[in-house]
Amino acid sequence: MSSTPMRPGVVTGERYRDLVAAAKDGGYALPAVNVTSSSTLNAALEAAAKTRSDIIIQLSNGGAQFYAGKGMEDDFQAKVLGAVSAARHVHLVAEQYGICVVIHTDHANRALIPWVEALVEHGEQFYRETGGPLYSSHMLDLSADDIEFNLGESARLLDRMAKIDMSIEIELGVTGGEEDGVGADIDESADNSKLYTQPEDVLQAYEKLTPLGHFSVAASFGNVHGVYKPGNVKLRPEILKNSQALIEQKQNTAHNPLNLVFHGGSGSEKAKIHEAVDYGVFKMNIDTDTQFAYSKPLKQYVEENTGAFLHQIDPEDGTPYKKFYDPRKWVRACEESMAARLHEAFEDLGSLGKTVARA
Repeated sequence: MSSTPMRPGVVTGERYRDLVAAAKDGGYALPAVNVTSSSTLNAALEAAAKTRSDIIIQLSNGGAQFYAGKGMEDDFQAKVLGAVSAARHVHLVAEQYGICVVIHTDHANRALIPWVEALVEHGEQFYRETGGPLYSSHMLDLSADDIEFNLGESARLLDRMAKIDMSIEIELGVTGGEEDGVGADIDESADNSKLYTQPEDVLQAYEKLTPLGHFSVAASFGNVHGVYKPGNVKLRPEILKNSQALIEQKQNTAHNPLNLVFHGGSGSEKAKIHEAVDYGVFKMNIDTDTQFAYSKPLKQYVEENTGAFLHQIDPEDGTPYKKFYDPRKWVRACEESMAARLHEAFEDLGSLGKTVARA
């Protein structure tokens, strides 16, 4: 349990840094749950509240666009305004759930730098209004570019974001698979060096970004977005250990100086998850598994209430079906299933019941 209790709600700036430190010191990590709607967002908050566990809520550009509404003609504005709307929703309700919540955006590659910059502008306006940023952190995934461009742009944006108490997440090495249009076309079943972060690159990032502000690194150690047949994905958490050791040696730091992030965590072996946490991972993304959990109850509900999805009134006895086809009924079943899957994620990451929030 953390020795630095916080009030419940959204954490940013120093409170976010303290939350990260509490997770690393406590030997656990927080699930970062991709959401696409107020329903999936509320299910994630409900799961955190029921388990007394802190949580990271995150949106990809596609998730943000869906949140704003697919009917919005301007795709870019939908991605911006959806992300803003979701964040404001969290700011409004998070405290009532009694836990600490981090708000984060997921993968933004080179083409999506303008999206991040637009969100930083909204964050600056929110900071002027409230004294804190709209988001706790943003991710800039320039792993497909050369490291000079990657770190140069990351430094440029971190310098700006640090002024409003924000953190940045960068990616070194390439996480296989694809996440909302951002991904790498590489052979995920091979021992491909692109799938493994090089410790020397991590050291370079540490030296460049540490003077500017708070950051985390999505390191690649064979992890791949999505769920694959056992044996296809070969995780090597020792890559993380080697990166931490190099920085400790070269910079004379304390143990596990890097704040590491585990992408492609859905379907991973529990032993590999625990090993990664031991090496300084404080955050693990989860999307594929929660999407499946959210969708799974719908089939059963429709099968149990088939008539309500064919008729408004029972053709045989005239009974109204409204209470069965009411979206709140089957959407709620989906939310409960997603919340149950997240309970498992909190257990796997060791964060179950370890909220640092205090009323």
